[in-house]
Amino acid sequence: MHTIQPIQPVRGTHDLIGDHKLSHLHVIQTARHIVSLYGFEEWSTPIFEETRVFSRSLGDLSDVVSKEMYSFQDREGESLTLRPEGTAAICRALVTNTLTQSLPQKVFYTGPMFRYERPQKGRYRQFHQIGAELLGAAEPLADAEVIAMGFEVLKALGIADSVTLELNTLGDTQSRDAWRKALVDYFVAHKHRLSEESLTRLEKNPLRILDSKDEGDKTLLAEAPTIEPFLTPESRIFWEELQQNLNMFGVQYVVNPYIVRGLDYYNHTAFEFVTTHLGAQGTVLAGGRYDGLVNQMGGPDVPAIGWAAGVERLSLLLKEKPQAARSVVLVPIGAPSQERVCHILQGLRAQNIRTEIGYKGSLRKRMERAGKRNASHVIFIGEDELARDVVRVKNMENGQETEVTCACLMQEAKEILSHDFE
Repeated sequence: MHTIQPIQPVRGTHDLIGDHKLSHLHVIQTARHIVSLYGFEEWSTPIFEETRVFSRSLGDLSDVVSKEMYSFQDREGESLTLRPEGTAAICRALVTNTLTQSLPQKVFYTGPMFRYERPQKGRYRQFHQIGAELLGAAEPLADAEVIAMGFEVLKALGIADSVTLELNTLGDTQSRDAWRKALVDYFVAHKHRLSEESLTRLEKNPLRILDSKDEGDKTLLAEAPTIEPFLTPESRIFWEELQQNLNMFGVQYVVNPYIVRGLDYYNHTAFEFVTTHLGAQGTVLAGGRYDGLVNQMGGPDVPAIGWAAGVERLSLLLKEKPQAARSVVLVPIGAPSQERVCHILQGLRAQNIRTEIGYKGSLRKRMERAGKRNASHVIFIGEDELARDVVRVKNMENGQETEVTCACLMQEAKEILSHDFE
């Protein structure tokens, strides 16, 4: 007899089931609550966009565009891409929904993203992000508040003590142009020591060399010029005010001059919350200021600051895993009236009590299943009980069993089944 082999999930994807799904939801719901305190509203954009949304925003030389995007042609020959990140889609949505005249917009988003890269701990080809974008605010205070909000999300998840905020400035256009020239001069003088990939970047986008993972490049970077000497007076003031504001928000940080965003519409602030608890890939929440991106989407010049975080990575850092909601399990014994059974089930659910029915099997098996489901109480109902209009309630914590009338159960369920069901 031919045996059909089980179909496995695609490499780099995973199913969210049980504890994994609980942790995933906990991260998202915690972030939703925190950002709502800051006045952010949730948007949802399609999981695929025109390819140019991402090729414009991420740059043709970026690893994401050149190596990692899932792009395809639809039946009309249009190039579409599964979204590799969320910021570009939010900026596109701001423009196409004519919201650039209603600024600022405070946006939170969550959903799956797609990148073709080598799977590793906390990194998948289909992964999930939470993100926040403040569109239409140009002040250093806005940057500090958005960073502080990200830190509050990490605190609420109980992982703030596992991360370090690394901060840098990219300056304004004048500052960055002068710095870029100094970097090019430095790298050209050491051209023979650059990796092949960095040689390509040297021609097109030298700032991206600072992102290099090549060990030889990293050695060279240690002596590369930083942006600090090239900051214009205006950029220096912005940088100093940002740090002062972060201090006022009580957010600690370290300056890392090698955090960069290689595209021209990024400016001033760049930051990453990093950890040593996830191996080499240590960034868990990162972002920066991108004042030129909305313009790249066909809109006006709109200042913007935002961040994104990987839900899978945050889930791995949780010290206390969320517990599944507890249920009350109704176990029919014999053949009681199904109408009465359904009446009790729906009556408890109408009071926001999570209620399940213990389906077929021996009483022992059904009690074992109730225990595995971490039921708080089991309600026994049989023909004898219904004849007397009562049920038996067993407290699964202490094993005590009591008999109550059906009417009393309906009227005082939350007291009888004392447990936090909300």
